Amino acid sequence: MAYPLEGIKVLDFSRVLAGPFAGRMLCDLGADVVKVEPPEGDITRYWGHVVGDLPGYFHQQNVGKRNICIDLRADGAVDLVKSLVEEADILIENYRPDVMPRLGLGYSTLAEVNPRLIMLSISGFGHDGPESKRAAYAPVIHAEVGLLHRMARRNQVKPHDLPLAVADTNASLHGLVGVLAALYMRQGTGKGQHLDIAMTDATLATDDQLHYDLEGAQGSGPLPNDIWELPFGTVLISADIRYLFQQLNRVLGMADPATPEMSLEDKIAARRKSVTDFLNGLDTRQKFTDAFNTMNIAWGDVRDPVAIREQPTVKARGSIAEVDDRAGGTRPVTQSPYRFSNAESGVRGPASHRGEDYQAVLSDWLGMDDATIRQQIERKLVLWDPDWKHH
Repeated sequence: MAYPLEGIKVLDFSRVLAGPFAGRMLCDLGADVVKVEPPEGDITRYWGHVVGDLPGYFHQQNVGKRNICIDLRADGAVDLVKSLVEEADILIENYRPDVMPRLGLGYSTLAEVNPRLIMLSISGFGHDGPESKRAAYAPVIHAEVGLLHRMARRNQVKPHDLPLAVADTNASLHGLVGVLAALYMRQGTGKGQHLDIAMTDATLATDDQLHYDLEGAQGSGPLPNDIWELPFGTVLISADIRYLFQQLNRVLGMADPATPEMSLEDKIAARRKSVTDFLNGLDTRQKFTDAFNTMNIAWGDVRDPVAIREQPTVKARGSIAEVDDRAGGTRPVTQSPYRFSNAESGVRGPASHRGEDYQAVLSDWLGMDDATIRQQIERKLVLWDPDWKHH
């Protein structure tokens, strides 16, 4: 089976996560994604377990991509990039909005080079607002759009950051949707365009709880899901405690301890204790599973992600793939989530060392011969790891 995006060429100037994740998904879908890395490298080359000279975080977001390292400050570097842009379908970048224009690589300039180019720009606050030049990483956006406040309010704890970079991945995924829409539109118009994705917009658009805050109706939604420490393990029960009590009472015959003379507060406390006692009475996983299947209530084990490969669905669907670790073995990486009935998708190889693929990229994309490629190295437009220390 063919990959859906076979033949599409992508230049990925982005770093860390907002941007690289979109490039990674395009690569999994079959695009030829070339990561254009600066001499100082992507900061994620310093994060995670190092195997084969490739740190885990960088590897996770850049598997399957080819890599070329270009010093954009060197004479002739911008012309080299423009030559690559002539061949590209998509360009991804997540610098502050003024950086690419300052380098001579703004969209208006690149569109003259290649009118069919689709350029995805991801930034914290967008290109046209009062905070457009403000530095932003995912935790900053989590704070600014209210996620941390809401979490602290609901859990009655001090504000603290989320354990994953939601603002980055949301922006990447919305950017991916926009890029694919622009690619489809280009079939009819013949023209590319510039897509401006703000992490603030993407996070708000993906926040299914925001309407409660916008309308001052925080108390009108369901109660938060409870997590229970039970004899066989820790589980999250996906049901409002009021509904859970009703089902236990009506379907499984649990007695209602409340009496008419009790205050509302005492009724709530007595019913919660009754639920707690009943659940602890389901002292094996089988008893618990049978009871919740009978009530048709969803639940989940609170798992340590260290052992996530043993989760039954993850294991059965191969959601964690093993790829070449560049050191004679393999290492785990998340698999593509896209499962097509008549197309291929998936991790297509390990990440590259910095600048490793310069010969193949310059030859495949630009038709350069060996002598011309050597000139790029001699002029220090193109760099690769053996030329300088990177540890």
